[in-house]
Amino acid sequence: MKPRITVITLGVDDLERSLRFYRDGLCLKTEGIIGTEFEYGAVAFFDLAAGLKLALYPRKSLAHDSGLALGKTSATELSLGHNVPSKSEVDAVMEQAKHAGAVIVKPAQQTFWGGYAGYFQDPDQHLWEVVWNPQWEIRE
Repeated sequence: MKPRITVITLGVDDLERSLRFYRDGLCLKTEGIIGTEFEYGAVAFFDLAAGLKLALYPRKSLAHDSGLALGKTSATELSLGHNVPSKSEVDAVMEQAKHAGAVIVKPAQQTFWGGYAGYFQDPDQHLWEVVWNPQWEIRE
């Protein structure tokens, strides 16, 4: 297996609500919901950096497609990291997420390792960490 990920799919309870959060609140680019002509096909894709895509897919559809039973969710199973080039941008993204309806789990603050970070949850409780790491160069 080559070390690459091309799509991150988040299972969501309400596709329309999640679309509004990511498109209207976080200003991510999308063509909206596609695949509605299929029983388990509705999905929304967002273009991220370096060809990576974020997909929002109803939990019921993801369970059906994978063959797994729809299970209980847990916010601490996974976090998505959004690295930014400055502390002030961490604060700006956290504020944008809050304004979009995110729950601020941990306000942005200095980290034990010398960075600056905060956590928020989207409407489906997916955990996002917004991070400035002084050791990483972020290319726009």
